[in-house]
Amino acid sequence: MDLAVETLDVARWQFGITTVYHFLFVPLTMGLSILVACLQTAWVRTGKEHYLRATKFWGKLFLINFALGLVTGIVQEFQFGMNWSDYSRFVGDIFGAPLAIEALVAFFLESTFLGLWIFGWDRLPKKIHLATIWAAAIGTILSAYFILAANSWMQHPVGYRINPETGRAELTDFVAVLTNNTAIAAFLHILPAAFLVAGGFLIGISCWHLRKRNEVAVFRPSLRLGLWVSVLAGVGLALTGDMQGKLMYEQQPMKMASAEALWETSKPAPFSIFSYGDVQKGHNKVAIEVPGALSFLAKNDLDAELPGINDLQEQSVVKYGPGDYRPNIFVTYWSFRLMIGVGMVTAGIGLVGLWLTRRKRELPSNPWVYRVGLWTIAFPFAANSFGWIFTEMGRQPWLVFGVLKTEAGVSPSVSTGEVLTSLIVFTLLYGALAVVELGLIRRYVKAGPEPIKPAADKHPDDPSGGGEDADRPLAFAY
Repeated sequence: MDLAVETLDVARWQFGITTVYHFLFVPLTMGLSILVACLQTAWVRTGKEHYLRATKFWGKLFLINFALGLVTGIVQEFQFGMNWSDYSRFVGDIFGAPLAIEALVAFFLESTFLGLWIFGWDRLPKKIHLATIWAAAIGTILSAYFILAANSWMQHPVGYRINPETGRAELTDFVAVLTNNTAIAAFLHILPAAFLVAGGFLIGISCWHLRKRNEVAVFRPSLRLGLWVSVLAGVGLALTGDMQGKLMYEQQPMKMASAEALWETSKPAPFSIFSYGDVQKGHNKVAIEVPGALSFLAKNDLDAELPGINDLQEQSVVKYGPGDYRPNIFVTYWSFRLMIGVGMVTAGIGLVGLWLTRRKRELPSNPWVYRVGLWTIAFPFAANSFGWIFTEMGRQPWLVFGVLKTEAGVSPSVSTGEVLTSLIVFTLLYGALAVVELGLIRRYVKAGPEPIKPAADKHPDDPSGGGEDADRPLAFAY
């Protein structure tokens, strides 16, 4: 039994590390694809050279990130068969459908149109070439939705039945899986989260160049775009987070009670600012709270009653049998707060930055402004990681909420040593990939946007020029 627990723990660590690492690339790919498409649209509409140079500069960074994200995503899916074969056997009929569609969308829509975009510079008509990056961006968004639909089924299983003969979950309504309200709420929350990451990325890199007054014509508009995107994304996250939180209180009350360290059922329920307690005894020793605030956030009612961890544990034992149905309270409590706090810091920096750069004023001279701007790159990445840690850890001990426990999904034939070996190998491999990613990004960031070379044979409808670069699809390091 101890060996099984060890295998389970190591398998969970491996999947957790892989997932968090992979999700560092996903939101940046989603958000940056749309922003690059917007910059190219601005160039096509106005013909201004700085929009074209910005498109090509940020496009290089987008492609580097896309490639690394693709590689890490494939490895992540392999783990379903490697370490979680019992889970795959149980839900393969359901889980495989959205993953298969996502693979088709990712490889055929994203990759095809990205290829056309990369090699179509100066070869395709401007508007058709513009359509290719928009199609790739839409493919990226659709790909994310199908992944979220699969994950949301684990959070809130719908459209299935358990076959009494095989003991497997079988799909009965694929539309119900795709329109799961949990998936829709998660998708609406992930979108502004992706834009927050992309906005912070633009802010940080633009600040690095503007501190040295490099390419101001390119990076000041990029900075302003990043600032606006971060502020609007922060507003979107607040609105969709509120909607998602209310839905979680209906579907997974234990997760939300743990996020607030709400041990006892309360009416009204307070919002916790800081808590420290005894998990074994099930109470807080120190609690700084805002009375009634949690009831309002959960139910839009200052006097609403919310269930506590202790009562929910007793109810779960009655419903599902003996066991500990509480997630790791420390992890859920603090990851929830760090997700919100770090994300809102990014939006706050965006708001301050808009004020400092308003009405085409001179760029700030204080070097700390640019240092804080550079640090802004890391904040939304951290917020997204904390968000996923909260989402997945808060569901424990369930792999499929209310249906399949995590301990029942691990591969029975895989030893602790085998899982530990693969964990070490993948961690080292991902570390190497991180060095490659950061090295490539650093190289192209330092190089800055390339100049647009004038050409004698420039097409009258093509402000980008032709000539030598028209025969070199890789002229801009694609």
